[in-house]
Amino acid sequence: MKYVNADVILPEELLIEIQKYIQGSMVYIPIPEGHRKKWGENSGSRTYLSQRNETIRQQYFDGLTIAALSEEYCLSSDSIKKIIYSKK
Repeated sequence: MKYVNADVILPEELLIEIQKYIQGSMVYIPIPEGHRKKWGENSGSRTYLSQRNETIRQQYFDGLTIAALSEEYCLSSDSIKKIIYSKK
């Protein structure tokens, strides 16, 4: 999070109004609801894991064992089971 001086970016009227409530302190202004991205959306991790999990499910239903999937994807058997039995 980057620090920005309020008198540089806010109009004078708004700055005076804010100073009625708080002076000389840092104020955090959150991102509006609905604009915040979920984990992994920027980097593509969410998409990658979703595709990987779908591949794991498909391979399991095609006959690959949990042990084989665990070995192939370097995940524990419990993690493979969670992926297979999830409702996605």
